[in-house]
Amino acid sequence: MPDLKVTLIQADLAWEDIDANLAAFEKRIGDLSDETHLIVLPEMFTTGFSMNPAALAEDMQGRTVAWLRKMARRKGAAVVGGAMIREGERYVNRLLWASPDGRLQWYDKRHLIGIAGEDRAYSPGWEKLTVSVQGWRICPFICYDLRFPIWLRNLERPPYDLALFIANWPAVRAHHWRTLLLARAIENQCFVVGVNRVGTDGNGHDYCGDSAVIDPLGNILFQKKDAPAVHTATLPHGVLEEWRRTFPVLEDADR
Repeated sequence: MPDLKVTLIQADLAWEDIDANLAAFEKRIGDLSDETHLIVLPEMFTTGFSMNPAALAEDMQGRTVAWLRKMARRKGAAVVGGAMIREGERYVNRLLWASPDGRLQWYDKRHLIGIAGEDRAYSPGWEKLTVSVQGWRICPFICYDLRFPIWLRNLERPPYDLALFIANWPAVRAHHWRTLLLARAIENQCFVVGVNRVGTDGNGHDYCGDSAVIDPLGNILFQKKDAPAVHTATLPHGVLEEWRRTFPVLEDADR
């Protein structure tokens, strides 16, 4: 199986300003010169982590979905990012996955953080998503999901190869973000990519990024703190195959 090239875009977000954020990310994506298969943007990349979906949420025919599809076609790569989406009378915190062939898939955040009021503003998702890119099985999640290992458990056969996390994870709990990304890679014998934001949001919460790429043995291949960054990482599938062959811990996992 070929190696996978993943581009992480860690950025500050303009608070509740969809137009400004789409323009800023379009420039960053347009400036990419590296070959890549997958471009990853943060959770709620068009607004920041806002509890104001009644004023800001779009439907699936809105400009953010159209923009993601346009970027995927333009770059010939899958483009992934999060947005607040309206479905009937409810709202969801949704990860949107646009493929270069025009296909659109999504995952709704399963775990909503009560102390931020997210569980009162949004409805939880109930289904996982697995996407194939270059033969890699990729399972995406959103931010707070990272804390819940049972939901993330790699029990499918064949197992997923990459766990992907998009986030607005605050700096005050940055140590937890870094530690849990490592734990999820080690316990699930998979690569992990986490893409977080930087800057300060409209509620005064600070974010330090720490977007990262981690291999199945828990080695940090890339991590960036406290500044915007665009980084393309190559994930070698041979490392994954060899580690699972020589230490098949998933075969002994609790079901």
